[in-house]
Formats: sequence, structure tokens, C-alpha cells
Amino acid sequence: MSDIRVASRYAKSLIELAEEKNVLDQVNADMQLFSQVISQNRDFKLLLENPIVKSDKKLAIINGVFKGKVQELTLAFFILIARKNRESILDSVATSFQDQYKVMQGIQTAEVVSAAPLTPALRDELGQKLVAQTGKRIELVERVDPSLIGGFVLRVGDKQIDSSVKNSLRKLRNNFKDNPYINKL
Repeated sequence: MSDIRVASRYAKSLIELAEEKNVLDQVNADMQLFSQVISQNRDFKLLLENPIVKSDKKLAIINGVFKGKVQELTLAFFILIARKNRESILDSVATSFQDQYKVMQGIQTAEVVSAAPLTPALRDELGQKLVAQTGKRIELVERVDPSLIGGFVLRVGDKQIDSSVKNSLRKLRNNFKDNPYINKL
């Protein structure tokens, strides 16, 4: 069985247990923290994936990093995973947990890439329009890409709206390239 499917099953079990114990939101925050630590600390990620380092050493490091900072259930889960020698999939479990949590809570992630940072008013207006369109709570992920020149690119699920100046210029260039009258000049 692939690691992703195993991670998904562990995440589902943790979600069910966290919901049963009424600590679902706290465990989700813990999984976000874990993902953040993994993404910001390459050595920690490599340590968890290293098969040469023994599980008890990895467990001691996990305890050192997260004890007192995460929910007791989350720490117990980390310990369980370490005892089963599955530390290498903890990153996938955290990602899968967050994805399943969003589906469960009716949260849709939308990514907006703009040439300049969004103003608070524009961010609110965009969020309200997306909520009205999707009927779900929206988690807006923002990125800035000056190469867009102006406008924005919005991705919601499998849909994309590209109203950037860069895209408009590309379309215009393609139209000129396909125009037989200009090619003859």
C-alpha cells in the first residue's frame, strides 16, 4: 500500500478520534504547526525520513520539539506513529489531515496571485464573492508575482481566472502572430 494511502488512513483515524474528544480544531492547529516546522526546517524533515536514525531517537526529538506546544492527543499520535516506525509519513499525515479537515468543515481553498499585495478592502470583496459563488467558507492564499504587471490570477479548485496584464499581452501577441495581413508587411 502506498504511503499516501496509509497517511490518509492515519489522518482519518486521528480526525475521528479528535472529533470524538472535542479537540478537532486544536489538533488541526497542531497539524498546521507540524507542517510549518517541516517546511521551515529541512534537517528535521530529513531526520524523520532517514531510515538509519533509530525511532527512539526520532521520538525523543519529536517530544523535544512538540511537547507542551501541542494537544496531548496529537503528541500521543506522534508517539504511536514513531513506535510503528512510520515517522517518514508524518508530513503526509499532517497534509492529509488538513485536507480532510477542510472538506469536513466545508472550507474551499482559493489562491490569488497578483502583481501587488491585495488591499484589505479588495481581499474582503473577493472573499465575499467567492463565498457567494461556492457556498463554502473560503481560505484565501495570496501570492505576489510582479511579472503579472497588473491584474490577478485566481484559482478555486480546478477553475482558473486569469485577468493579468501579462496574459492579455500574450493573447494580443498571439493574435498578431496569426494575422496573415501583418505577416505580409
